[in-house]
Amino acid sequence: MYGNFAQCSLNPTVARQLSDATISVPMMEAVTPRWLLTFLPWIPVKAGIYRLNKVKKCCNEYNPTPFHKEYALGSPGPCNEYGEKMVNLISGHSGEPDLPETFPDYTEKPREFALSLIQTILKINTQVSDIYNTPHNQLHEQMRLTVEAILEQQEWELVNNREFGLVNSVAPEMRLSTRKGAPTPDDLDALLAHVWKKPAFFLAHPQAIAAFGRECTRRGVPPVTVNLHGSPFMTWRGVPLLPSDKLLVSNHAKTDLCGSGTTKILLMRVGEPEQGVVGLHQPGIPDEFRPSLSVKFGGIDFKGIAHYVMSLYFSLAVLTNDSLGMLENVEVGSYYDYV
Repeated sequence: MYGNFAQCSLNPTVARQLSDATISVPMMEAVTPRWLLTFLPWIPVKAGIYRLNKVKKCCNEYNPTPFHKEYALGSPGPCNEYGEKMVNLISGHSGEPDLPETFPDYTEKPREFALSLIQTILKINTQVSDIYNTPHNQLHEQMRLTVEAILEQQEWELVNNREFGLVNSVAPEMRLSTRKGAPTPDDLDALLAHVWKKPAFFLAHPQAIAAFGRECTRRGVPPVTVNLHGSPFMTWRGVPLLPSDKLLVSNHAKTDLCGSGTTKILLMRVGEPEQGVVGLHQPGIPDEFRPSLSVKFGGIDFKGIAHYVMSLYFSLAVLTNDSLGMLENVEVGSYYDYV
C-alpha cells in the first residue's frame, strides 16, 4: 500500500534489488593536474647521479673584466659578465695577423645531483583482493591512489625541497619583488627581462594567477588564453602561466578563495639543450610500475596482509643561474570595483 492507495505495480525500491548499480572508482580531492611534471623535460640518469659540469669561473660575475685589457701569458684572462673565462677571439681583421690561442676551462669539482626518493609500503588484505574485485580491481585501485599521492608529493618536493627545489634554487640576482604587492604586468615583464633566453612557462598558485588576471583587467589588457594538453592556460607575452598549489600562499596550499596572503611566481627556461631546468629520473629500474617508480612485492604476513614496497626516484637540476627567476612578495588579496 502507498498511503491509502492500493499497490498496482512493483515497488521501485524493491525492483532496485534486481539491478546492478554503476560504481565509480574512488575519488581523491587532493589530486591536481601536476602541470610541472608534464611540462618539465626529464633526463634519464645512470646509477642515480647527474653530474653538472660548468665552465670554470675566474672572477666575480658582478665585476667582469674589460674586454680591452691586456693579459700576460698564464694569467686567468678576461671574464664575461657571468664571471666565466672568455674565449679569446679576433674579428673584423684583415691580412694575416697571429690568431689568439684559447681553450674553455671546466670546474674541477662539478656538483652532483643524487636522486631523491619517496617510499611507502602499501598493505592490502588478501581477502579483499581475492573476493571484492568486481567491478573494480581492489589492488589496482589501492595502487592507483597511492601513486597519485606519491606524485603529488613529488611535485611538492620539486618546488619546495631544501636541497634541489625550485624555490630554494633561485640565484640571488634572479630574485625580484613586486612593486606594489599585487602581481602586475610590469612585474611579470621585469621577470621576463631576467629570464629572457627562451622562457618556457611561469609557475604560480592559482590565486596568484587570478590576482594577475585582475590586475590585467584593471588596466584593460586581458591576457591571451591558449589551449595546451587539452586545458586552457592564461599567457603573458606568449608565455603560459601554469597553476600549481605547491607554491604556497602564506605557507598554505589550499586557501580561502577570497582570502589574502603572499606567494611567489616562478619563471623558467627548461631543457638540457637550452641550459635550463630539468627533471631527473632513472627509468628501467627493476619491478618498474611506471618510469622511475618501482613496486616490489614484500610478502604476506601471518595475518594475510600483502605488502608492496613502492619507491619513486627523482630530482631536479637548474643547469644555469639565469634559467630560473622568481617574483616574491606577491599579494593575492587585492580586489577592485569596476564601473
